[in-house]
Amino acid sequence: MSDTKRNTIGKFGLLSLTFAAVFSFNNVINNNIEIGLASAPMFFLATLFYFIPFCLIIAEFVSLNKDSEAGVYAWVKSSLGGRWAFISAYTYWFVNLFFFTSLLPRVIAYASYAFLGYEYILTPFTTTALSMILFAFATYVSTNGAKMLGPITSVTSSLMLLLTMSYILLSGAALIGGVQPADPITVEAMIPEFSWAFLGITTWIFMAAGGAESVAVYVNDVKGGSKSFVKVIIVAGIIIGALYSVASILINVFVSSDALKYTGGSVQVFEGMASYFGLPEILMNRFVGLVSFTAMFGSLLMWTATPVKIFFSEIPEGIFGKKTVELNENGVPARAAWVQYAIVFPLMVIPTLGSDTAQDLMNTVINMTAAASMLPPLFIMLAYLNLRLKLDHLERDFKMGSRKLGIAVVSVLIGIFSIGFLASTFPTGADIMTIIFYNVGGIVIFLGFAWWKYSQYEKSLGDEERMKEAAPTLATE
Repeated sequence: MSDTKRNTIGKFGLLSLTFAAVFSFNNVINNNIEIGLASAPMFFLATLFYFIPFCLIIAEFVSLNKDSEAGVYAWVKSSLGGRWAFISAYTYWFVNLFFFTSLLPRVIAYASYAFLGYEYILTPFTTTALSMILFAFATYVSTNGAKMLGPITSVTSSLMLLLTMSYILLSGAALIGGVQPADPITVEAMIPEFSWAFLGITTWIFMAAGGAESVAVYVNDVKGGSKSFVKVIIVAGIIIGALYSVASILINVFVSSDALKYTGGSVQVFEGMASYFGLPEILMNRFVGLVSFTAMFGSLLMWTATPVKIFFSEIPEGIFGKKTVELNENGVPARAAWVQYAIVFPLMVIPTLGSDTAQDLMNTVINMTAAASMLPPLFIMLAYLNLRLKLDHLERDFKMGSRKLGIAVVSVLIGIFSIGFLASTFPTGADIMTIIFYNVGGIVIFLGFAWWKYSQYEKSLGDEERMKEAAPTLATE
């Protein structure tokens, strides 16, 4: 495919894609609940020291694999070989399983705001039961084709961004007008208290700044190629970081962080704003609830089938059975999607057993989602480290600086990610049995299964095929 046909996305288009992939108002709520105003500077630091460097790493991998459309699998295989490429692609699907456990309760909460105007308080058991019914419905719909998902999520994402900008402008105006914020906005409040618990919460911020890998695959489609991509992604990263930081500073103007909830925090802050400006609160609740519910339900439908399809079509044939990966008439591996449902079921049930409230349940599942979400970028970083250490001679159009700079940057990222992952997996104050069976057990079981599955696949190959599969794709070319 020629470059002239590929270079079809303008700079503004890439900027829009980046916002859609990375920014979420709910991420501001989650981190404010945990660390208050200290999340503001942390968001900006995460953008500068994680999001932008990681985008540049992905840009380099895309430049190295410019004839490939396979994404993560191809990037890691080009540096570390087939086994680690499979493990990396597998973790992207496996992380998505934990993502469902944090998304499903939110969909239910925002549905109550959309239709009732307030959050109907449910027990953890009821929340889990309704979540699994909803997920069964989403699995059925997504495997039978959902043609309107794209337009719906595009509109709701734009509305949510508009709501965010409106909140920033109006809450800022209220501050200038003399309103006393629910939580005092001081420099002291923004200085984080470094502790093991805080290190665990930083993974939530890294997760909030995630999405770079989905944006960077468009580097070959951008007008101006990698040079334009790098410029736009840095500008986008700074703007997104600033937006997260400013929203985090202003998030407690009307509602204290102690009063915010994971399940409906977005509606709460807009309700507080509506009350201050004399707007009808119930209508504001329903509007924000409807936008959030529609966006999250559309996201649920899209992510129920898409990662399954990408993962099972990306990996080599023969690792999983033909029946499992077989596509239905809508081009979706329906059996694999229902296997996914069966796996998510216990992932929802286990934390429910150790939670007294829906808020406790959300804290547990978001924490585990954040920890698990660090694994795929970590594998990509390890692949990049090997690329700069041993394969730096391979030709590509773009490099993140010199060999020493690339090694230094990725080494710092790996160190930060490793500490954050451990702190998030072993949070302070959490139920020890939940940590063992859910946090640790879940990762060990899933990664152990992937290692075993690939080993079985290797045994089915001849000696020559096995050596070719194990070697980095481009090392011998």
